Amino acid sequence: MDNSTDRHQQRSRPRVGHIQFLNCMPLYWGLARTGTLLDLELTKDTPEKLSERLIAGDLDIGPVTLVEYLRHADELVAFPDLAVGCDGPVMSCVIVSQQPLERLDGARVALGSTSRTSVRLAQLLLAERYGVTPEYSTCPPDLGPMMREAEAAVLIGDAALRASLHDAPRLGLQVHDLGRMWKDWTGLPFVFAVWAVRKDYLAREPELTRRVHEAFLASRDLSLEEVGKVAEQAARWESFDAELLERYFTTLDFRFGAEQLAGVREFARRTGATTGFPADVRIELLGTR
Repeated sequence: MDNSTDRHQQRSRPRVGHIQFLNCMPLYWGLARTGTLLDLELTKDTPEKLSERLIAGDLDIGPVTLVEYLRHADELVAFPDLAVGCDGPVMSCVIVSQQPLERLDGARVALGSTSRTSVRLAQLLLAERYGVTPEYSTCPPDLGPMMREAEAAVLIGDAALRASLHDAPRLGLQVHDLGRMWKDWTGLPFVFAVWAVRKDYLAREPELTRRVHEAFLASRDLSLEEVGKVAEQAARWESFDAELLERYFTTLDFRFGAEQLAGVREFARRTGATTGFPADVRIELLGTR
C-alpha cells in the first residue's frame, strides 16, 4: 500500500471531539466497550476548545457549547437525541455565593470558566430573575482564591462538583444550581452542549456521519444501563465516590428531543439579541431536512 492510500484511509476516520469532563463519560464509555472507538480519530479537550476546533474545520463531528452552536447554526447540523443537559438540577453548573443572589447588584462575580453558555445562563438569571447587574471578571476555577476576590463565583464541570459538594459547605457558602434555577423560571429543560457535524463533512460522508451518531446513542444507552459500573470506574481516579457519581450521571439529561429543543429556543429568544445569534435561530437536525 502506498503512502497516499494510507493517508486517505487515515483521513476517512472521522475526527471527533471528546469533552474531558465527567459529565461526558457516559457518552464515551460505551464506545470503548463496543470497539467503536477504534474507528474514530478522537480529540480530547475542554468544551470551548472543541467548539472552536469544530467551527474552524479541525474536527468533523463533536460537542459544541450551546451558544457557539447557535452562533454557527448555518454551518452545523445537530445530532437528534444527543446532548448534555438537565431537566432540573445539573449539579455541575453553579453559582457559589457569600450572600443571597438578590444582593449581588454591583458586586464582584468571578467567572471560573470561559464556558460561554453557562456564563450567559448565569448572567441571564441574575439580570432577569434576580434583577441584579454584578461586575464580572474571569479567573481560574479555584473556589478559595475566587472568594477572596469576589462575592460570588460561577463554576462548571468537575470544578463545580468539587466546589459545591466539598468546598462550599466547608466554607459556609450558598450553592445555586443553574439547571434548577432555569427549570423553576421557565419550566423547561436546559441544554449546555449539543453534538453536531459540519455541513461540508455531512455532504461528503452522510453514511459515516449516521454511523457515528448511532454509535454515540448506543454508547450512551449502554452506559446508562450499566451506570453503576461507569461510576465505579470513574471513582478510581476522581475525588468523588461511586454512589455520588452514579447520582450525577443519572441527574444529567443526555436527550435532545422536543422538550430540550423548546428549552434551546427559549434560551435563544431571551439571549439572541445580545449574544450573537437570531432570537429565532433555525436549528437543523440530522435526518430532518
